[in-house]
Amino acid sequence: MAEGKGRVCVTGGTGFLASWIIKRLLEDGYSVNTTIRSNSGGKRDVSFLTNLPGATSEKLQIFNADLCIPESFGPAVEGCVGIFHTATPVDFAVNEPEEVVTKRTVDGALGILKACVNSKTVKRVVYTSSGSAASFSGKDGGDALDESYWSDVDLLRKVKPFGWSYAVSKTLAEKAVLEFGEKHGLEVVTLIPTFVVGPWVCPKLPDSVERALVLVLGKKEQIGVIRFHMVHVDDVARAHIFLLEHPNPKGRYNCSPFIVPIEEMSKLLSAKYPEYQIPSVEELKGIEGFKQPDLISNKIRDAGFEFKYSLEDLFDDAIQCCKEKGYL
Repeated sequence: MAEGKGRVCVTGGTGFLASWIIKRLLEDGYSVNTTIRSNSGGKRDVSFLTNLPGATSEKLQIFNADLCIPESFGPAVEGCVGIFHTATPVDFAVNEPEEVVTKRTVDGALGILKACVNSKTVKRVVYTSSGSAASFSGKDGGDALDESYWSDVDLLRKVKPFGWSYAVSKTLAEKAVLEFGEKHGLEVVTLIPTFVVGPWVCPKLPDSVERALVLVLGKKEQIGVIRFHMVHVDDVARAHIFLLEHPNPKGRYNCSPFIVPIEEMSKLLSAKYPEYQIPSVEELKGIEGFKQPDLISNKIRDAGFEFKYSLEDLFDDAIQCCKEKGYL
């Protein structure tokens, strides 16, 4: 699949990760279809996509589609050899009932897969899952989890930790797409990134970057996680393309090279960025939050993928982008 560098589709193209995947694909010589939700208030500004290097009108085509209308993805999928399904509803505040969000997530994903089967051209689908589809398995924070672990949906619905509705939707959607692929003979693989951090091309500060830089941005009171698993956005984008091009990928792949306690984050950032008022380890004592378990990424490494960025790179690139865009 690497030789032809044909046309591929990236859903949810205005998102943090999707827009970076598009950037990478164009650099790698692919033609890209991407989907965006139409804006009822008027035309959406997608200049940050159309201004990407190589984004000619032929190499980058933008389609309107909505997960609420699964069949709307058909035109974007037509003629593509591969699909990156990154679009997903994000409702951490649980403004809508969890069941509604989950149904939209699952039905939308399955609608896209049906379009892939109907297209007769799609060879493989790479579905972007989430660490939250594995992290809430009921295991302790000190445990290392491989791809056999799934979040416990019943536990999530009972305990309702922060982001529980999103975690339920991502868990059930990932299971649904893998089952659909098995049933219909469609190659479906899933990538499980964790906190995605680094630079961005989309217009606003991504939520995962804001949460990872909570100590730098002076938002100590918003700390909800005290043990982060993290990955650089460019490594996640590269991992998606790696799975598209791999001769025989199977099932799920964790994508999380770093696990960082908040105390370690404080030491690293204080030493590297003394100009910011980083809370000390002492000041962080007593703060309670979720200790994310370590999602080990041996499977994708064993398949031949190499993580390119260090933990320092991850923070440096995110902070530099914050400076350039006026957040610091």
